[in-house]
Amino acid sequence: MIDSLLVKIALIGVIGIAAQWVAWRTGRPAIALMLLAGVLAGPVLGIIVPDRDLGPLQEPIIKLAVAVILFEGGLSLNFRDLRHAGQPVLRLVIIGVPLGWLLGTLAAHYGAGLSWGVASLFGGILVVTGPTVIGPMLRTLRVPPRVADTLKWEGIVNDPIGALLAVAIYAYITFDGPNASVSGVIGDVAVATLLAALLGVALGFAITWLFPRGYVPEYLKASVLLATVIGGFVLADLVKHETGLVTVTVMGLVMANRPVHSSRALRRFKEDLTVMLISGVFVILSATLDWETLQDFQLRFTAFLVLLLFLVRPLTVLISLAFSSMPWRERLFIAWIAPRGIVAVAITGLFALRLVDYGVPDAEALVPLSFAVVVVTILAHGFSAPWVAQRLGIDRGKGESVLIVGANDWTTAFGAYLKQLGYRVTVADSSTFALRSARRKELDVWRGDILEEVHEDRLDLSEYQQLLAATDNDAYNALVCSDLGPEMGFEKLTQTAPQDKQGAVQPRTHVLLESKRSVEELQRLIAEGWQFGRTRITEKFSFGDYRQRLARGGEPVAIKREGGHLEFFSATAKPYVDEGDEVISFIPPEQQAAQQAVRASRKAEEAAAKEGRAEDAAGRAERAERAERTNEAETKRDE
Repeated sequence: MIDSLLVKIALIGVIGIAAQWVAWRTGRPAIALMLLAGVLAGPVLGIIVPDRDLGPLQEPIIKLAVAVILFEGGLSLNFRDLRHAGQPVLRLVIIGVPLGWLLGTLAAHYGAGLSWGVASLFGGILVVTGPTVIGPMLRTLRVPPRVADTLKWEGIVNDPIGALLAVAIYAYITFDGPNASVSGVIGDVAVATLLAALLGVALGFAITWLFPRGYVPEYLKASVLLATVIGGFVLADLVKHETGLVTVTVMGLVMANRPVHSSRALRRFKEDLTVMLISGVFVILSATLDWETLQDFQLRFTAFLVLLLFLVRPLTVLISLAFSSMPWRERLFIAWIAPRGIVAVAITGLFALRLVDYGVPDAEALVPLSFAVVVVTILAHGFSAPWVAQRLGIDRGKGESVLIVGANDWTTAFGAYLKQLGYRVTVADSSTFALRSARRKELDVWRGDILEEVHEDRLDLSEYQQLLAATDNDAYNALVCSDLGPEMGFEKLTQTAPQDKQGAVQPRTHVLLESKRSVEELQRLIAEGWQFGRTRITEKFSFGDYRQRLARGGEPVAIKREGGHLEFFSATAKPYVDEGDEVISFIPPEQQAAQQAVRASRKAEEAAAKEGRAEDAAGRAERAERAERTNEAETKRDE
């Protein structure tokens, strides 16, 4: 049973997603763990052997998966991002691609000892910096938008360019006709690329024309889109190998910059599908490694890897971005980050087989060398990226801020109290008048519709560890949570209880406070003098003790962990409270006065204890001094 194709496909999916989950829980690079999982399942344990299990299906599966992944990448290439990264991306494409190809070719020839033809082909493939690797890596990094956008655009745009370079060089190496010239090959590839790009533009415009006009029902849109992507890729690939990558990338780019109804739902579907495909394809590719391939790795390849990491990529980026407006710290970070992924391995493997059959010398070295590049760059860049970002001073931290949607008396008071505890708080509202009190409390404010701001990429949600929707519009609170839940994670979203507990508006996530007080009730209590307080939980004063001493009507609002993490109390989610945590409470005025009296009493006791200890110390010192003088007198008398 374990040898059946169905079981193997299921195992590939389970292993890939499990590696992604472990990466999320541990904070390790997802790509590195997927690579390790594939190696364990393949050459180490022999559970998955793609050549045996998938046979002739392996190549089309990988190619179609790469097509969908590149389309999803193109779908994220909104021209608004170029306001941050326009000039750097243009430089990395126009200057970086030919320069990287030249330096990669020289490194492959002199470092790895490959023949000029094979070295130039491999140098062209190494122009790519895989979006399949950059995307998961950027999820775990908090670097400036300009850096993230530059890496994202470079990876997606350069992927088809690197593939086309390889196609052109392969055509030149293997072309035997009388017109075997550089100009003839370039013309042939240029025409095929233009046709593929026009096909991508046509398909992108067709989809964005058909969908908003209702020619495709809602339940079929995702399926039609997926079928169109695959069909366009295959059609372009029939004209010229690898030009399908251009078609799907351009199609995604067109759709990203034209209005499409249900575009967010479609993008969410494509992202979910892409995560699954990346997981599966990486497991398949790393499982294809066998001991023979590993034994083919030669010591001379090490010199090539060193040149690639520490010379080719840094020189390419630093020369391309010289005299640009990008700060030098960001340039250095981009110069270090260049992991290779699925496209590099897949294209290299495809051309290596054809060149071996054609009898080209050194072609057999491409497969082990490509895997070595992928493994080394993923491990080196994946594990070092956070450290390098911190050292260069461009790491923006873990994103511990709090976003409060809705400006009113209660949210302003709560935000001001959180600010006293060291949190950066942003209050968002569409009313300038409502934000005045938040400004007076020196809180960060954001004027506008939060949903529009996020969807237009003007607000980065990765900065915030918690979002609290607390406007006086219950339907809007529910809409904010349901719409932003997929972006932030529903566990990070909380909304205030609706005013009408039995009404038609149902909460879409956790409801703030165990008592389910609405915004109107909370504002009334603030007007009556209710305030916020905090209590540290210790070994001697447990959370149970805190509950017993809590005044009637008072209740816990949130937990501040020792590391700064904030969790809200709700009717459905009661966070675990441990020693060292601080409970933030919403309490009536009498308890606030009682707590202040207790604190004053404790401070007085501590001061008295300090004075007592000081007096005791002074007494001990005086007694010691008298004893010393007595000893000296006795010594003199004896003498």
